[in-house]
Amino acid sequence: MLQKENILIVDDDINILELLQRHLHSMNYHTYKAVSVKEAVAILRDTEIDLLITDLKMPEVDGFQLIQFASEHYPNMPKLVVTGYPSVQDALSAIKSGVVDYLVKPFTKEELKQGVLKSLSTKTKRKTAAETSQHGGQAEKKRYDEIIGESEAIKNVTQIIERVKDNKATIFISGESGTGKELVARSIHYNGKFSRAPFIAVNCGGIPENLLESELFGYVKGAFTGANDNRDGFFQAADGGTIFLDEIGNAPLSVQSRLLRVLQEKEVMKVGDRKTEKIDVRVIAATNSNLKEMIAKETFREDLFYRLTVVEINVPPLRDRKEDIPLLADKFLFKYGNEYKDRYITIDPEAQALLQRYDWPGNIRELENVIQRAVIMCDRTIGVKDLPETLKYQIDFPEDELVPLKEMEKKYIQKVLAATGNNQTKAAEILNIDRKTLRSKIS
Repeated sequence: MLQKENILIVDDDINILELLQRHLHSMNYHTYKAVSVKEAVAILRDTEIDLLITDLKMPEVDGFQLIQFASEHYPNMPKLVVTGYPSVQDALSAIKSGVVDYLVKPFTKEELKQGVLKSLSTKTKRKTAAETSQHGGQAEKKRYDEIIGESEAIKNVTQIIERVKDNKATIFISGESGTGKELVARSIHYNGKFSRAPFIAVNCGGIPENLLESELFGYVKGAFTGANDNRDGFFQAADGGTIFLDEIGNAPLSVQSRLLRVLQEKEVMKVGDRKTEKIDVRVIAATNSNLKEMIAKETFREDLFYRLTVVEINVPPLRDRKEDIPLLADKFLFKYGNEYKDRYITIDPEAQALLQRYDWPGNIRELENVIQRAVIMCDRTIGVKDLPETLKYQIDFPEDELVPLKEMEKKYIQKVLAATGNNQTKAAEILNIDRKTLRSKIS
């Protein structure tokens, strides 16, 4: 279970950033991450942060300015410094700025843990313990009607949704195909305070590469053949709300460059235009691809990856939350029972056991498909006979031993001879060889 604290970590060293995030996640804290002070300030303005962890030496704007900014704008928020360039002067300056603790790289996980605990212990609570408890209880009871499940895996997802729904931090949703990534994105938007603003979903894999750029960012008249008018793109349509970029791994490098500018500068430039326009939009991206492998192959920009993953949500596969299968199945039984049979369809215990046993490589989408088909095929109750063969027990026969081609050929000839009653003339005709060749092959 996640702790209540939101921790923002700021460091221009990607390796340190990931290490800190990994350690803090293992301690059950929720993290936001930024690779620059500019990005950190944007997150602080949008999000309630309980602890700031920052490096001091960073390009352009250093960590001291961030600490000073945080001290004046968010005086109740504790600050923890981690740095690879320790000095007495730096330490004194940081402490004067309100920093609670000071860790020198490299530090151990235990040192980080103690530093975090010490920093958080000094935080002045804005709410009374009773109010905090009440708020926590309400968050626990908060229901996301479309996200069904009582497993710890899915509760972690809804807890993160509860944290991020009211701010515009960039969110990255990962998970296998069919796990419900778009459902999570919609829940973030429609359960938050921006729910009245537009929600625009874009499947980057469903738009041809040569059209994706103009569809996302719009174009001006004459930008290319067929551009007869000025036209807004999906980003302009989502202004004030949320844009969901599904299958972001399919975006070509030209689109990735433009998207990076949107995230960094909060502005969009139409294809063929020379001027930019400011835009206020929350970006949620998702993929079932391994973006780190794509970065290694140089098909996805590393700087864009870290801009997209300010907050990460991993949607668990169905095999890791099997206790939710009966609840999901019940939803689909009700939905398709009413649609196809005008009544509620039940499922018998044996069929239910098969649903529980199967690993669901296609996840929730596959489960819905199986229930939909079974409702159509059954009478009033779904039984084992109404379920597809793939769900039923399969015998895993050992594979035949690998043998030389000549021996395999001889076995097949003997099979043909047996089928023809050992008639060599007929066998030779079937094999399309003469009898002399046949005799030589079986001798």
